[in-house]
Amino acid sequence: MFLRHLRAALSLLLVMTILLGLLYPAVITAVSRLAFAREAEGSLIYRDGKLIGSHLIGQSFTASKYFWGRPSATTPQPYNGVASSGSNLGALNPALLDQVKANAKALHDADPDNRAPIPVELVTASASGLDPQISPAAAHYQAARVARARALPLRQIEALIAAHEHGVVLGFLGERRIDVLELNLALDTPR
Repeated sequence: MFLRHLRAALSLLLVMTILLGLLYPAVITAVSRLAFAREAEGSLIYRDGKLIGSHLIGQSFTASKYFWGRPSATTPQPYNGVASSGSNLGALNPALLDQVKANAKALHDADPDNRAPIPVELVTASASGLDPQISPAAAHYQAARVARARALPLRQIEALIAAHEHGVVLGFLGERRIDVLELNLALDTPR
């Protein structure tokens, strides 16, 4: 009796392992690669055959001639996909205030004449620590600095921001946003 139940249990375990551990993932992977090939491969960005980055993971830009994304909360290196997580610092944690002050100081040091309020996303990390996008307000805040660093007219930088603005999903989900890597690649593209 016991052996019959054991054999049935082991048979069910084997069938379910093959079905749910091998066949189901293989079918889902095949469907995703056919229906969403770019997304299934990580939404990678190539330029001249060279991998530049991904639409899904931010990159660290610190030069004045580039737009800066949200600060990364990953360690030991910024935008480390393996270490994706928020800082987990609560609103009353002094370390969070120190980080915000340091980020605000870096922005002010890069553009000392800018007296506009700093958009919050430029001084705080996202929940994943990898956010590749900023709001139009965050891009416009940095426009004068980028224009000066590149010796370009501000209106040209503003037009570039507008050209790279993505709308809300389905007309009502989310916020307007700009992919920082795409915008910076457009800055480096000869006109």
